[in-house]
Amino acid sequence: MHLAELNIGRLLAPTDDPRVAEFMANLDRINGMGKRMPGFVWMSEGDDPSAGNTENHIGDDPQLVFNLTVWEDLASLETFVYKTLHAKFMDRKTEWFEVLDQQHFVMWWIDEGHRPSREEALARLEDLRRNGPSDRAFGWDDIRAGRV
Repeated sequence: MHLAELNIGRLLAPTDDPRVAEFMANLDRINGMGKRMPGFVWMSEGDDPSAGNTENHIGDDPQLVFNLTVWEDLASLETFVYKTLHAKFMDRKTEWFEVLDQQHFVMWWIDEGHRPSREEALARLEDLRRNGPSDRAFGWDDIRAGRV
C-alpha cells in the first residue's frame, strides 16, 4: 500500500499579487525537492507547468488550491513535511494562506499504482470531516495517537 495525502488552502491573494510573491517564487523549488525525496511516488499537477501547482484549484475559486501527492510510506512523507526546507515554509503559511475554519488535510492508504483524482481526494477529506478518523481518512494526530 502507498499513502495518499491532500492538503488544501486558500491563498490570501491571487497568484500574481505581491502578498503571495515569495510563496509563488518558491513553489516549484519546494515541489521539486519533494519529487526528489526518497519515497516520493506521484504528484497531481496542472496542465500549465509555468503555473506551478496553483493551477490545481477547487471549484471556481482560483485562490482555493490543493496539493495531492502519493508516497511509499508515512515515514517518507513525514521526512519531507517536517525535516526539510518545506517545514520552514509551512511554519510561515499564515503569511500567504487564510486560516480555514475546517479540516483541510487528509491521508489515506491506496493500492500501489493508483493515482487518486481530485474528486476522490476531496471525498476522503469530506469523510474525515463528517465521520472523524478511520482507515478511510485520517490525519497526523490520528496516526500519532494510534487511532488508525
